[in-house]
Amino acid sequence: MSIAPSSAGPLEGIRVLELGSFIAGPFAGQLFGDYGADVIKIENPGTGDPMRSWGVTTDDGDSLWWPAIARNKRSVVADLHDPDGLAFVRALADTADIVLENFRPGRLAEFGLDDETLRSTNPGVIVVHVSGFGQTGPRAAEAGFGSIGEAVGGIRHTTGDPDRPPARCGISLGDSLAAMHAVMGALAALHERERSGVGQSVDVAIYEAVASLMESTMVDYEVGGVVRQRSGGVLPGVAPANAYPCADGSEVLIAANADTVFRRLAAAMAPDLAGTDLSTDDRFAEHGPRGRNADELDRIVADWASTRTSADLLALLAEHGVPAGRVYTAPDMITDPHYLARDMVVRRTARAGFETPMNGIVPRFSRTPGSVRDVGPDLGEHTDEVRAELAARPTTHEEPT
Repeated sequence: MSIAPSSAGPLEGIRVLELGSFIAGPFAGQLFGDYGADVIKIENPGTGDPMRSWGVTTDDGDSLWWPAIARNKRSVVADLHDPDGLAFVRALADTADIVLENFRPGRLAEFGLDDETLRSTNPGVIVVHVSGFGQTGPRAAEAGFGSIGEAVGGIRHTTGDPDRPPARCGISLGDSLAAMHAVMGALAALHERERSGVGQSVDVAIYEAVASLMESTMVDYEVGGVVRQRSGGVLPGVAPANAYPCADGSEVLIAANADTVFRRLAAAMAPDLAGTDLSTDDRFAEHGPRGRNADELDRIVADWASTRTSADLLALLAEHGVPAGRVYTAPDMITDPHYLARDMVVRRTARAGFETPMNGIVPRFSRTPGSVRDVGPDLGEHTDEVRAELAARPTTHEEPT
């Protein structure tokens, strides 16, 4: 199946050559495809991207994740160790606006696909490198998975309960953050190319993508003498802002830490507290005291929330203008009216025959919204098609030796 051209995506007309596997590079490729780019994914003959069989699988071993992370891509097989395969990829790079890779630093250069060589025949190409520790520095040559980037980037230390070892958030956060920075960097480089006419390299280190989210942790330590620690489901000094269990077994996140919002929460709670208005209590009236008495306040709010179902609680909080939301799991997401109204659940049929729900396009574009045009191609499905397109184009580069 060929991916039909679409005028819906803001990146229509941009070609991305995706080299690499697993998550960080391919998720960036997914986002480029979501936005309308022509993404050509190079895979090893025979095996392809390991993501084809990762995660939860069907009885036949087909990954349920693959249709989403490989959506809007054309699969082309090429062996970079084979002269013909290498020449093919080299020629494809001459047609690309963006070359995206997540090998260990230096690996592409071993194949003669280093940045300078690529730009010698395609001056406008933007080469996006995604790696654990970046292309330079004393740790550049080390293998770096997303989990290592989360550790070195600092987020693992602050995730989890204070009396337990560092936790992970349950998804591949480091890889996904690196992918999003790769897309942002490439788009910025594309914009700059409009002025200069030439491309450049974009160096994304997973640990740096994580570290960029760590807010004021460095200055908190160096100037304030504070090293942020794990604090479970809350932020120290911010209350009430926690997930509270309800009578039906679900949990509702209530964010009422601002003074004005807390007064509204207190008004909602008062009838169930024999008319007691917590916003007039010196322990809770203002942000500072609430933070110092967070444990006690959390117990009061939790006891109150536990007497109501999540639906009743959310209705009451909405009536009083208190930000709140049920803690969702997958069944909640794929049936939620708001998700559905904003096309955040897209259903397609995978090559293996099963219907697969997946997230929609993020962010939403008003005029060029992007689309999920195709999902999870078979290995090498588009090789002949792309070779034919390439053969029809004039080429000026010399074949690598």
